Amino acid sequence: MAENLYINKVVYGGDTLIDLTGDDVMASDVLAGKKFHLPSGAVGIGTCEYDADTSDATAVAAEILLNMTAYKNGAKLTGTMPNNGAVAGAIATKEGQYTVPQGYHDGSGKVGIDATEQAKIVASNIRQGVSILGVTGTMSGSEDVKAQARTVTPATTQQVVTPDSTQGYNYLSQVTVAAIPYAETDNAAGGKTVTIAA
Repeated sequence: MAENLYINKVVYGGDTLIDLTGDDVMASDVLAGKKFHLPSGAVGIGTCEYDADTSDATAVAAEILLNMTAYKNGAKLTGTMPNNGAVAGAIATKEGQYTVPQGYHDGSGKVGIDATEQAKIVASNIRQGVSILGVTGTMSGSEDVKAQARTVTPATTQQVVTPDSTQGYNYLSQVTVAAIPYAETDNAAGGKTVTIAA
């Protein structure tokens, strides 16, 4: 009969100082390479490759970066969340919106007004006293205006009065309509003759 070389229980003065006989730890419960004692007293070597208890982990693959790995409940997970890096977007209309894509963002992405639209937001394009996106307008509305005053003679037909564009006018500052000539004279029948000239 082989001699048992291991001590797994020590009793001194009626008191149990060490008792390994009831232990149920196994090599798979101990980190790989670490030593422990078996119930027999023999030294065991751990085989567990995990360095943490992941039984309470709640992450899912969609919450882990694409192709990165993690462990949950002892099982290895490979991430499926897209890596969007530095996402950039532009808004080109007043109602325009940018939809942020699902996934990871590195924090350096930006969304702004389209460069073509930004170029239009200048003071000279905005009515004086109106502010748009921090730019206060200076446009009075009379820029490039060449005004003309016209005088017209009444006629029996409709007239359309416009600036004389051949002379560079593009705006009417005033239109003066001459008075219609009116005259009354006595006639041979004893009445009045009214003459309205157009």
